[in-house]
Amino acid sequence: MPNHGKPMKTTFLLFCLFPGLLWAGEFRPLFDGKTLAGWSAPDMRYWTVEDGAITATSSEEVPCRKNQFLVWQLGELDDFDLKLNFRIQGQAGANSGIQIRSTVQEDGHATGYQADMDRAGQWLGALYDEHTGRKLLAGRGQKTTIDEAGKRQTDQVANPADLQAKVDLEGWNAYHISARGSHITLKINGHTTAEVIDDQHGERDLQGKLALQIHSGPPMKVQFKDIQLKRTRLDGRKKIVLVAGAPSHGSGDHEHNAGIKLLTRRLQDHDAVIATSYHDKGWPKDPTAFDNADGIVLYSDGGGRHPFIPHIDTIDALMEQGVGLMCMHYAVEVPAGRPGEHWKKWIGGHYESGWSINPHWLLRETTLAGDQPMTAGVKPWQATDEWYYNMRFREDAGQVIRILQARPDDEARSGSTSWPRGPKDHIVKASGRMETIMWAVEREDGGRGVGFTGGHFHRNWANDQQRNLVLNTMLWMAGAPVPGGGLKSATLDVEEINRNLDPKKKMKRISL
Repeated sequence: MPNHGKPMKTTFLLFCLFPGLLWAGEFRPLFDGKTLAGWSAPDMRYWTVEDGAITATSSEEVPCRKNQFLVWQLGELDDFDLKLNFRIQGQAGANSGIQIRSTVQEDGHATGYQADMDRAGQWLGALYDEHTGRKLLAGRGQKTTIDEAGKRQTDQVANPADLQAKVDLEGWNAYHISARGSHITLKINGHTTAEVIDDQHGERDLQGKLALQIHSGPPMKVQFKDIQLKRTRLDGRKKIVLVAGAPSHGSGDHEHNAGIKLLTRRLQDHDAVIATSYHDKGWPKDPTAFDNADGIVLYSDGGGRHPFIPHIDTIDALMEQGVGLMCMHYAVEVPAGRPGEHWKKWIGGHYESGWSINPHWLLRETTLAGDQPMTAGVKPWQATDEWYYNMRFREDAGQVIRILQARPDDEARSGSTSWPRGPKDHIVKASGRMETIMWAVEREDGGRGVGFTGGHFHRNWANDQQRNLVLNTMLWMAGAPVPGGGLKSATLDVEEINRNLDPKKKMKRISL
C-alpha cells in the first residue's frame, strides 16, 4: 500500500491494531476445513467435506456425465494470488481444474480460465479456456502471449516431463495461481508450469468467479484443502467496491441492491477501473472484499442501524491507507459523537438528526461546481427526491467541495414531508439559502470522501444527469481518471430499472 507520506510508525501501529484485516498482501482462508459454507453448486451430490478437504466424488452409482462446478459465492476474483493443496485419485482419465475469473452460466457451468489437472499428465499444470473456442492457452512448460487480435506466440520454456516428475500423483500437491491484469502464472509445488499474457479483446477475463471442477468421465475423487486467497493491488487501474445495504422501505424506494448493480455495470464498461459489488446487508461476507480497494461506495440505511458503525476501526484503518469512501443517501446519516466525528474526517460531513432535515422536494434552482472532474458533462436537472440538507460539516468547511447545491423552497423548509415532522426554527430561518446536497473532500491521508444525499427513489437512476454525476464522482473518489467531457453511461430502459429489486410487500413495477 502507498504510505502517502505518513510516518512508518503509523503504518506499523495500524498493522498491530488490525493484523490480517486490511492489507493487500495477506492470504485469507476461503474454506473453513469443516463445511461448504460460502460454496455451492446446482447439484451438490458430488460435493462433500472429507478429512478437512473439499471433496468431489463420482462413482458407478453417481456417475459424472457432465462437468460439475462448486462456486465460491462470497466474491469475485480480479488480481490475486491463490494457493491450495490438491489430490486427484482414480483412473488415468480422472480430470479436474480450478476456474479463475470465470463466468457461471445459468446451468452452473463455469466458463473461462482453468488451471488444469489430471491423472494421466496430459493436462496437469496447463491453462485452459473452459467451454470457449480458444481451449488450450498454454500447455505444461509453455509460455503464451496473445495480442489484441488473438494472435498467439507460444514458446516451450521447460520440459513437461521434468515438471510432471515433480508431482506426487498418489499424494498432496500445492497449486499456486497468480493473476496480474492480463498476466497469469501457474505453479505446482513451487515450479512454474504455464504462463499466459492474454491481451485479446473480447476474450480475456479480468474479473470473475472462482470455482472447483470435477470433470465428466470415469469414477474419481478430487480433493482441495488449505484454500487461501490474497488480493493484490491493481496495476494501472483502480478498484471500486460497491456495497448495498439490506432491503428497506417500500417497493421502489431505497433499492440498494438494484441501484448498486446498475451502477456497477456501468463502471465495468470503463477501462480504467475494476468494479465489484456486494449485497450482504451492508457488510461483505467476503473476508478479502476491501483488501485491494481504491474506493468504497456504500448505499444503505443509516442512523443507529448504519452497517459501517460496528466496523469503524476497520474502515478508519482503510482511510488511513488513502482508500476513498462515498456514502449515498441514508448512508450519510450517523449519530453525533464518535460516528459523526469519523464521518466528518472521512467524507467531510454527515446528516445529524435534529440538525439536518430530510424532506421530499423538487430540485429547481441548482448549481454544479465548476472546474471539477465530477461535474464534467453534467447539466442541471429537475427531480423530486428525499434530498437531505443542512449537513453537519467538519470545522474546516472551506475545504469541502460543494459539488451540487440547490435552493429549497419554503415548503421543503417547513418540514411537512420530513421525518420527524418539522418545522425546525434554524431550517425555516435560513429561507432562500443555497444548500449543499452533494459534496466531496480531499483528505490529508491522500484519500477522497464524498456524500450524496439523493437516491431515495430508484427511478431517479434513470436520469442521465444524476447517474453520470454520481459515476463521475465514484471515479474521482477512487483516484481513477474521469473521461474528458465526463462519463457517458448507457441510458436505462424500463426493464433494467425494474431488475434486481428487493422482494418487498406489495411489489410495484416502476414506470419511466
